[in-house]
Amino acid sequence: MQVVTTDRVIIVGAGMGALYAALNLAPTPVVMISPEKLGEGASSAWAQGGVAAAMAQMDSPESHAKDTVRAGAGTVDRSVANLVTQEARAHILDLTQLGTPFDRDENGGYVLSREAAHSFARVVRVKGDQAGAEIMKALIAQVRETPSVQVLEGVMASNLEVQNGGVTGVEIETSGSERSHPVLLRGPAVLLAGGGSGGLFKLTTNPPRIRGQVIGMAARAGAMIADPEFVQFHPTAIDMGEDPAPLATEALRGEGAILINKDGERFMLADHPDAELAPRDIVARAIYAQTQAGKRPMLDTRAALGPKILTHFPAVAEACARASINPAVEPIPVAAAAHYHMGGIDTDMEGRASLGNLWVCGEASSTGLHGANRLASNGLLEALVYARHCAQGIKATLGQPAPAPELDLHWAPGGPTPPAEAIDALRRCMTDNVGVVRDAEGLKRALRVIAKLEQDHPECPCFLNMTATATLITAAALTREESRGAHCRRDFPDTADEARRTRITLDQALRIRAAAVESDQ
Repeated sequence: MQVVTTDRVIIVGAGMGALYAALNLAPTPVVMISPEKLGEGASSAWAQGGVAAAMAQMDSPESHAKDTVRAGAGTVDRSVANLVTQEARAHILDLTQLGTPFDRDENGGYVLSREAAHSFARVVRVKGDQAGAEIMKALIAQVRETPSVQVLEGVMASNLEVQNGGVTGVEIETSGSERSHPVLLRGPAVLLAGGGSGGLFKLTTNPPRIRGQVIGMAARAGAMIADPEFVQFHPTAIDMGEDPAPLATEALRGEGAILINKDGERFMLADHPDAELAPRDIVARAIYAQTQAGKRPMLDTRAALGPKILTHFPAVAEACARASINPAVEPIPVAAAAHYHMGGIDTDMEGRASLGNLWVCGEASSTGLHGANRLASNGLLEALVYARHCAQGIKATLGQPAPAPELDLHWAPGGPTPPAEAIDALRRCMTDNVGVVRDAEGLKRALRVIAKLEQDHPECPCFLNMTATATLITAAALTREESRGAHCRRDFPDTADEARRTRITLDQALRIRAAAVESDQ
């Protein structure tokens, strides 16, 4: 294998956390590993709601932290919640200075939306549902102008090199249809910011490439994983047959949109006092139940927004137009879809993983902020806060930055191509057996399917990264014999008195998987 050594910090990923970390690391030289062209293929760019921050005079970081803890169903790390919410305002101001055109009122104040389980309107947005795309646009423009940042586009990471308990390098390869042989890139520090795992499910709102590869890569290298069973299903993916499913942002419900079924029944009134603004796990299960009963759940924006939805929420309007739906005069069919992974690579308060020389930020991490059920629009906020903390930690570790020439890599063709049919089978298995409502029988079935797929396709590291993450999610879900937050067990419907976080290695998950395979023989 070709080995290339650099003095640049290696950042795996190209979403909001990766970009913001690169800027915060300047002038320390970095190289970003981006599977797509910058701005494409990252979950951050698809985020519609915005960034949660206590910006209103009547609001406070303490209230924001309290809402975060309450939504997380007992497993939020309170110290992390306090840290993140205290820093939120500073990041909004920083993004504004970097050029993000947040919505402002006639007095220059930030326009704030209220989303599920928030006690105040505190979600800072851009053009209604364009927050992720516009923040990414502003950050990309800054990165393009920052001389210390080199971006390798069309390249993805597939393995970590570990020596003496610390990460020393990253194996990278081209990410197009024609794969290259990997190149081992060794650098002084590695930051993983490559997204979550929603795309492991067939019904998802995530970009096609976000399928748990970064989490699986770290797990295969020996990193501790936390809370992998907690996958958030967004209640209102637009049910129009697209893969991935477009999102009908929660801000629509914040504006007064309601959920009805094909009989016109507003079914959330009977499920929770906050109705459509109940925590996401409750709304997702209600949507799922309506779907399973054949009652065709729909989001009705007609009375709340009428024709304004076409201009105030352009991403939703565009998706509806592709399905010949006019949301100004007809309700939008919706379904619960895999959206955000609360679990991930276990990190400390500074974003350090259990392996030395490895930092993690964004959805690939599990900081303890989200607990069992992420509070709406805390995802982008966490990515921003921990991107800066990771950058500060890396700077402190490396000391004075040394000049580093740009990398000029040469790729040898012939690497393994991801098995498309096996990936599709994996995704169907996860939606069918590890979805909104779970039970032991389905989880064991999923573990057996994952083991067989892995056995049949051992040659492609990126697929093994997917199956590793799928194994971790499923094994942890089987072990958690209760229902808590986004993790709902049909066979264990009650919530245990003692709240605990999961910490699990891939080796432990593989032993659970092996037992499931053996029990079927």
